[in-house]
This record gives sequence, structure tokens and C-alpha cells, in this order.
Amino acid sequence: MKKTRLFWILTALTALVIGCEVQDDNEVPKEIEVQNFVWKGLNLYYLWQKDVPDLADNRFANQSDLNSFLSQYSDPKVLFQNLLNKPISQYPTPGEAIDRFSVIFSDYTQLEGILSGTTLNNGLEIGLYYKNNSQTEVFGVVKYVLPNSDAAAKNVRRGDIFYAIDGTSLNATNYRTLLASNSYTLNLANYDDGNITPNGQSVLLNKSVISENPVHINSVIESGAHRIGYLMYNGFYPNYESALNQAFAQLKSAGITELVLDLRYNSGGSIATATRLASMITGQFSGQLFAKEQWNAKVESYYNSHGWSNQFYDLFTNKLGNGEAIQSLRLTKIWILTSKSTASASELVINGLKPYMQVKQIGDWTVGKNVGSITLYDAPNFSKTGINTHHRYAMQPLVLKIVNKDGFGDYINGLEPEIQYKENLGQMGILGQADEPLLQKAIQNITGAGRLISTPSGNYKAVKDQRMEVQLQSEMYKDNFKLP
Repeated sequence: MKKTRLFWILTALTALVIGCEVQDDNEVPKEIEVQNFVWKGLNLYYLWQKDVPDLADNRFANQSDLNSFLSQYSDPKVLFQNLLNKPISQYPTPGEAIDRFSVIFSDYTQLEGILSGTTLNNGLEIGLYYKNNSQTEVFGVVKYVLPNSDAAAKNVRRGDIFYAIDGTSLNATNYRTLLASNSYTLNLANYDDGNITPNGQSVLLNKSVISENPVHINSVIESGAHRIGYLMYNGFYPNYESALNQAFAQLKSAGITELVLDLRYNSGGSIATATRLASMITGQFSGQLFAKEQWNAKVESYYNSHGWSNQFYDLFTNKLGNGEAIQSLRLTKIWILTSKSTASASELVINGLKPYMQVKQIGDWTVGKNVGSITLYDAPNFSKTGINTHHRYAMQPLVLKIVNKDGFGDYINGLEPEIQYKENLGQMGILGQADEPLLQKAIQNITGAGRLISTPSGNYKAVKDQRMEVQLQSEMYKDNFKLP
């Protein structure tokens, strides 16, 4: 079935009248095949399709009219950006556009790698900040290091600070280019009473293809009568669900009484994996609604008419996608650590659990991404079956908004922590140790010991985390959606 026939069925269901000619992909010149794929995929699935005039179902009388429009765009990526919900730039910032997260790739293998946690990487996960009293000068801080990476082999550590790459000082216009190199030298600095002072040290780092196990730390901390489980989880990657489940089995076997879930550097991933993580934390709500997805009217009408409305409901479960039994803790309260890097599927876990249990959020406000995407290929039904072999483009457009059991999902400004704390760049601490400042806040809240006071992190304004700079690294996506 041509993807255009599917489009016609959906548009017919919504009583929209389009000439049959616009459906015939055989009339599409080869030089605009990708552009045709972009328009028809967005016209069908895009969450804000009705709000974009050039995506209207009656915008073109026939395929010839559509071809004329598409021929104005020699670059499919420019067309894609112009069809999003009022973009102003390729990388919109809050306030510039409703849609800040839809992306397109010229090579779908790169897209698939990022979604699975496999990237070209030297092992650094960093934050970038403006120097005090500057809107141009930038410095970087290492937030964590991936095991078995070049950075790990060269003893780069959390809290290390760098002010330049290859001898070129970082600024707001050059840091993307400098960090994009496959090999570069970090020029290091000290944090001197809030000042970033070069120390003459440097380290050469090389990138290689790395698959990140998102279960970064899993441990038990004993404090008096409390056996506190600590899990640092950095990405919702379906390929590592068994590793996540095993981590919960270990916590369960250790007899933990409380759990601190560290999502401060977790910028998202699979909705299905987020649902399974929530099921590991609980276990007493299997089969009940964790989250509901809201798609555009055409998609919802088609799926509802075919009895497939269950596709829009994400339910607590007792099994992984591979059938493995979930190791659930059956908790009624959880402590979750967050930061300005906490996004999408991480926010979904927080918001989805709140109607069912007490969630104590500690740290900074989250990003505020309550929308999700699917992968669209240039194929008859936009799946990978029968894919067009003339190119390797694929899209990851936003197609859904997600809400919890109570219908709440309006957190585009982020989720506010109950206990606010920003990391002190001069005192990052060692992740997983009880005296690491953010974890210490959670332990104090659990045990009732110590004063819960905020520690200033200096007058540094964040530019962006490196992870958030990578397309799709702040994505929440549906990976088990039934395409007709």
C-alpha cells in the first residue's frame, strides 16, 4: 500500500477533500523524492500539522502543485525546518518556536545509533557555561566519564575544567565546531574562588564508536536503619533494559528500604523503557495507566476507527519487551535527582509516577519536554520495510504530547524540584558517594539528619550540556508504534 493511500484514508476520515492526483508518488521527480517524503510524513503524523499552513490537506490541488512547491527547496533539511511549527532557526531556543525538538537526518544509521546510545564519543559528558560577567567566553566542566572510553583511559575525571580546545579559547560561536572534531586537546584550568584560571595542563582525546550502558552506578548506602539504593541512570535505551532490570534485581536482593534515582544527566529516550522503569520502581500497578498519548486528529481518528486506540495508552507492566519478568521494588515513595539536563522520558517518569506514589524531586528545574516522536523512513507506510534505496534520509518529528493518569502534562517550563539545589562547579563530588552534594541532600531528607540548605554554584549561566547539543539526545520517542 502506498503511503499516499494511507494518507488518503486518514484525510477522508477527517472529511478533508484533496484531489487524487496529490497521492501519486509515481509522478514525483527523482530530485525531489526526499522533499516529497518530508512533506507527506509531516502532513500525516506531525503533532501540529493543522497549525502549519503549508501542511494543510487542501494546500495543493494535485501532485503537480505539490511538486512545484517542493522544487523550491534544494535542501530537504531547509524544507523540513520551514514546515515545523514556526521555527526561526535550525536550533530554536525557548520562545522562538513551539517545536524545538523535531529533527531530520541525512543518514538514518546515525539516527538509529543515537536512539540506542551508540555514538562517536571520547567518553566525556560535559556542561558548558559562560564565564562570570561574560556573554561570549565559555568554559567546560566534565560531569561524568564513560567507562572504557579514551577519556577514562587518560584519567579525565568529573569536575575537571577546561577553557580551550587545541589552544583556542572557547566562546559562544566556536565551541560547537571545536567539540565536533574527532580528536582534540583539552586545555585545562583550575576553579579559583570562582575564577577559571589556566593551569598549563592538557589532555589529548580521541573519539571512537561507544555504546553507553545507561546504568552508570548501582549501589547501596547504609545510614543508620536505612538501606538506601542509589541508581544513576543516564538514558532510556531499549537495548539495555535487561541491564536495568538486573540492577533492580540487585537492589531488591539487597533489601533496600529507600531508592534514590539519579536522572540529573538523563535527557530521555524510549517511552516504553520509561514505562518499564516506572514498573520496576512500583510493581503494584501492573495493567493500570501510566501515561496517555495525544496525537493529531487524523492519526487518532484512524486508529480509533480501527480499534487500535490502545496504542495511545502506556500501561504499567510486569514484563520487558523481550518477555523477561520485571524485578519490581513495590515502593510507595522515591527520591529523584534532577538538573537542567533532565528531559523528556525522565520527566515522563516523574510526572507519570506522581499520581501513584510520593515523588521527592531534588535538584534543579527540568527541561520541560512533554512531547514525543517516532522515526519515519521513506517507505510505503513510513516504516523501514520497503525503504527507498535512493537515499538514507529519515525524520524524527514530534507526533505526540504525553500526560499522566490525571491528565496533567503541561510542564513546558520544566518540573520544579521540591528541594532546589544546583551543582557547585567547584565542589562536584564523586558520583555515588554519600557525601556527593546532591546525593547527600537526598540522604539527609531520607534520614532527617542535617540541614537542607542550598549551596551556590557561582554566577555561571549554563550555555548547554554537550548531550543536549546532539540532535536527538533530548528525545522522547515511541519505538513500538503500530504503523498501518
